[in-house]
Amino acid sequence: MTTAAAGNPILDALGAALEKAGTPMDAELLESAAQAVSLQRSAVRAVLAREGLPETAFLRALADSVGMDWYEPPQDNTQSFSRTFPARLALRYHLVPVQQGDDGLVLATYDPFDYLARAAVRQQFTGRVRFVVSTRKFIVNALRQHYGVGAETFEELLEGRDGENLELDAAEEVNVLDSDDSEASVMKFVNQILREALVERATDIHVEPLGTDLRIRYRIDGVLHEVPVPPNIKLLQASVLSRLKIMANLDIAERRIPQDGRINLELNGESIDVRVATIPSVTGETISLRLLGQERFDFERLGLDAESEKIVRDFLAMPNGIVLVTGPTGCGKSTSLYTFLSSLNTQQRRIVTIEDPVEHKLHGVIQIAVRSEIGLTFASALRSVLRGDPNVIMIGEMRDLETAEIAVRAALTGHLVFSTLHTNDAVSGITRLVDMGVEPFLIGTSVRGFIAQRLVRRLCPDCKKPDNHAAGYLESIGFPKEWAGATFGPNGCEACRGTGYRGRTALYEICQVTPQLQDLVQQKATPSVLRAKAVEQGLISLRNYGWKRVIEGTTSVEEVLRVTSADLNTLDE
Repeated sequence: MTTAAAGNPILDALGAALEKAGTPMDAELLESAAQAVSLQRSAVRAVLAREGLPETAFLRALADSVGMDWYEPPQDNTQSFSRTFPARLALRYHLVPVQQGDDGLVLATYDPFDYLARAAVRQQFTGRVRFVVSTRKFIVNALRQHYGVGAETFEELLEGRDGENLELDAAEEVNVLDSDDSEASVMKFVNQILREALVERATDIHVEPLGTDLRIRYRIDGVLHEVPVPPNIKLLQASVLSRLKIMANLDIAERRIPQDGRINLELNGESIDVRVATIPSVTGETISLRLLGQERFDFERLGLDAESEKIVRDFLAMPNGIVLVTGPTGCGKSTSLYTFLSSLNTQQRRIVTIEDPVEHKLHGVIQIAVRSEIGLTFASALRSVLRGDPNVIMIGEMRDLETAEIAVRAALTGHLVFSTLHTNDAVSGITRLVDMGVEPFLIGTSVRGFIAQRLVRRLCPDCKKPDNHAAGYLESIGFPKEWAGATFGPNGCEACRGTGYRGRTALYEICQVTPQLQDLVQQKATPSVLRAKAVEQGLISLRNYGWKRVIEGTTSVEEVLRVTSADLNTLDE
């Protein structure tokens, strides 16, 4: 250890941890560590990450360096913590009460040099208080699970108020989630719920009144996760729901019928558009929020392989015809359509969309929101659009025969049309149009292709691990035999919240309407015959596309099975 590090417990601990890991504390590393310490102690984590050293090793060495005990978190996460320790202290200073009894109070921290925290605790407690050091991961997770989102504000709201007379003032609306709002209010509490959802990369928030509780759930990477909430949050149910309705400009007195609205938020200078929908239920009014950020729409984000991207770009280069994106709700159809439109959006093209509702605003694109209550439907809007000399038209969804027939006529008269259908696979889009009443010969001459897609969760790159599946099992699900030993599975770490997955990617199944397929459509061939011909001409099923992603190490076998159907892949074998 050099002279520069002597007497500095943080640098002493860093040097000891590096030495234990077999990494020498050279002059360059010492200088960068010293700079990190002089600016901000938490910046030492950047040095640890760069050297590939676990933070736990550093914190253990730091505890030894300053003479503090180390607290080892329980493996089964079953430990309960004292609820008498105030949430405002725990959350503000990152302190977890791991023990409280006759022997005094024991608080776990990951920053033993936070003297403000010690002073605040001394003011609150006159008895014996002992601090121990633990991992940052344990502290953060324990606070979230034990106190719940917004617990500090919730505690202050209930203090001396019994949960009553919580006034809501719409005139004070700012909707800047990271603004400095020191005063406890329902506004601040709701902002904390929204802010944590965005930090956790949630796409949806569901606020659901139950019989004796108020449940809050985030949808993260397509999967719902229940959010820990403070006890007795039921006392604030009416105030929280009313606050959300005020933010969305909805009628707070109307609880009998569904309502739709929007909220414009700002976090770290970024605008977030929130779609709000209320649903009356027997236990109270539930509110769902869809979080729509300023997304980047480009082909790289879609995750198409080279062959599939070429086919899609060929669709976009066509002067006319219909391209339909199919799949269930929440499979990324809108993202694909917006990407297609963004790539076509030039000064030489007039692009018009008809949507219900408009999810993202595209610069230079004319976007129309459907309003059925005044007669502005997909069909009526499409008729008007065709009189406005468009080059490209996007219809949010083909819901009925009238809309489909107008779209077909638009394609036959020289327009490029994009839309969506709810079908399980690409080839089923043909059957769906026939069932709607579209003449088979019109389908064959106007539709250029169908793109089915699903979203699967990406394996966390920080913790994914090799996965060993039985050869017989992989064979039974159609996984390529030659790649049987090259699969990865989820593990779980702090970066992915212990789920083993972080982010999502798409699987695709693209059906080109070739002349041979057109003939079969006009002959009213059965779906199985149509699919067999499509496979013969190169169609790759959703599941087989998923196996490519598994072999690449992008996702897991279980994820592909979760979103694909076996009966639609038998013809590929």
